[in-house]
Amino acid sequence: MKRGGDLAITVLTGIVAIPLGLVIALLIRCTMGGPVLFRQTRTGLRGKEFEILKFRTMRDKRFPEEPDAPRITRLGDLLRRTSLDELPQLWNVARGEMGVIGPRPTLPEQVVHYSRRQRGRLDVRPGLTGWAQVQGRNSITWPERIELDLWYVGNRSLGLDLRILLLTVKVLLNPAGITAAGGVNPGFPAPTEPAETATATAAAAPVAAAAEPVPAVIGLPRQATGPRTVPPLRTRPSRPAPVGAAVEEAS
Repeated sequence: MKRGGDLAITVLTGIVAIPLGLVIALLIRCTMGGPVLFRQTRTGLRGKEFEILKFRTMRDKRFPEEPDAPRITRLGDLLRRTSLDELPQLWNVARGEMGVIGPRPTLPEQVVHYSRRQRGRLDVRPGLTGWAQVQGRNSITWPERIELDLWYVGNRSLGLDLRILLLTVKVLLNPAGITAAGGVNPGFPAPTEPAETATATAAAAPVAAAAEPVPAVIGLPRQATGPRTVPPLRTRPSRPAPVGAAVEEAS
């Protein structure tokens, strides 16, 4: 049923998305040349890898050590602020590699750092938008994002998905947290780090109530600033209430 809803939304959105996408593609070709699309391997449902699509937002490097942030063009910045760079992912949804709502698909080098519990994030299709996206996007740390996604996986429902869709509209109209400070999300796992660097600390962390996901100390390195705490949400008696990497690749 959820897959049918994804396809229906994709078809309806495609009526506007296809002509708009053609215009964006032409503008990218005129301002940056080819290629128009940015392709990258991500990890999806049950760990299966696929190639995610985005509109290109950065020009080519002028020298090997050039950082990513200065390479974002004016058009690329506009596409990011409006999230129109994600439009080609409707094709990923049509192919069944993604859904409309779910955890954002992450890089394979991130997934290898997941603990067994964190791999529960892969039990559903990744989405165009998700619970972590409407709670702060890239302004929150990776440990926080993973915890929010795990909460969604354990509490997903039609009502929660509808709430996420409404919050997504609000986020698109008032965009914030598109890119973390310096273009790198706090807690992004370095490829050289071991998969479980904080097992003992995680075991000693206090157990949170089922309805109040809190950021756990997990096997991912943190930046010096440290994560902020996600405030607990109100709950209902019957059901708990719903409470990247380089700038091009992080979201």
